[in-house]
Amino acid sequence: QVQLVESGGGLVQAGGSLRLSCAASGRTFSRNAMGWFRQAPGKEREFVAAVSRSGTSTSYADSVKGRFTISRNNAKNTVYLQMNSLKPGDTAVYYCAAYIGSYSTSPTYWGQGTQVTVSS
Repeated sequence: QVQLVESGGGLVQAGGSLRLSCAASGRTFSRNAMGWFRQAPGKEREFVAAVSRSGTSTSYADSVKGRFTISRNNAKNTVYLQMNSLKPGDTAVYYCAAYIGSYSTSPTYWGQGTQVTVSS
């Protein structure tokens, strides 16, 4: 079992930045690839970014490439999502996810989500 707790969401103006954090406990953190997903009102949950177990490989949705950066600190059991140049379209609940194995599979564990609201 893996427990995930997100933090760092909030209200920000367009063009601003936020950093989300996800603290993991349970199964050895370094054994899990990690990812971020988001869900806007009335829309399906969508992939945002993922990072490999070692942190050396990452993947991003086209909509956030060049603006968001995912990273992890295995010593702190934490994964981060640095979000820059935020747009109103980035408004959503952001979820942290843990994969059993690589991020080419589907996530197994989910956090409870943190709200990000970007005002125009």
